[in-house]
Amino acid sequence: MTTSEEISALLVTKFGTDPEAIRPDVPLHRLRLDSLALEELRLHIEDRLDVDLEDVALTSRDTVGRLVEAVQGKVTA
Repeated sequence: MTTSEEISALLVTKFGTDPEAIRPDVPLHRLRLDSLALEELRLHIEDRLDVDLEDVALTSRDTVGRLVEAVQGKVTA
């Protein structure tokens, strides 16, 4: 699975996000992810992909694409 697919799977299974709503240009707040949900998502991503995202700063105004880019940067590092 690609990083994008892993994140999409987490959004669907852990947060009940409609798979059709997950697109790179969609802001995270439109997927109903507030700061608490983003923190929970970060922990799920860290566990699933075995990466440290502690220094990645994202807000609910960032897009799904930005989230994927940030995680990919850590996975490939």
